[in-house]
Amino acid sequence: MEIKLETERLLLQTINMSHVESYFDFLIRNAEFFKKWSPAYDEGYSGLEYHKKRMAAAEKDMAEGRLMKFAVLLKNNLNNIIGTVSFSNIIKGPFQSCFLGYRMDEKENGKGYAKEAIRKGVDYMLNEVKLHRIEANIIRHNKPSIRVAEKLGFAYEGMSKKYLQINGNWEDHLHYVLLNE
Repeated sequence: MEIKLETERLLLQTINMSHVESYFDFLIRNAEFFKKWSPAYDEGYSGLEYHKKRMAAAEKDMAEGRLMKFAVLLKNNLNNIIGTVSFSNIIKGPFQSCFLGYRMDEKENGKGYAKEAIRKGVDYMLNEVKLHRIEANIIRHNKPSIRVAEKLGFAYEGMSKKYLQINGNWEDHLHYVLLNE
């Protein structure tokens, strides 16, 4: 199922195998930039075949309703992924919750694209998918991501000590939540 969401400047499109080369290019050109916010890269990360396997797994998770992942594209350049917005660990039933993750190309930071894309994705997940809760866990020193979450109305709920292993170190993360009132 392909979903396309539009904002003033962006197109969010559910990511699939047709995006794999553009997605690979996005990840590789930003590998050093993303490193400070990411788990250590697996062996094979720098090869296209690795990302084809990961894309196939993402497509399966989306088909089974556990993941919603959007490629973020500029409307004036639909061939170049500039970011991703992901809603993972989607749980239905009485919980109706998921985790938000996002990445933006280093060269596109500071232009408001992350906030614009996340806002559109969040609106979709709350109003169309009917989730009650979206959670974001942000490493303490990622001030730009903290500002984006706060500008979008996410409420700070506390710190998770040594929450996630980032680049070989267990790092504290700040826990933010947006509720569908």
